[in-house]
Amino acid sequence: MAEGYCVKCKSKKDIVDGVEETMKNGRKAIKGRCPSCGTVMFKILGGKVPGAVLEAAPVKAAPVA
Repeated sequence: MAEGYCVKCKSKKDIVDGVEETMKNGRKAIKGRCPSCGTVMFKILGGKVPGAVLEAAPVKAAPVA
């Protein structure tokens, strides 16, 4: 599957039981577990999902003095 960095083992390892997810900002990522210690590993993949709708925060105008 995908290779990610385990922060607990401090080394690159294959992600076990990886599931592809889409983050709030529209980017794809893989979330799984480290084969040695079982810590959750997360790897952000390149590119955004086409057609992902993101809501922009409303912009407040500065008061005019």
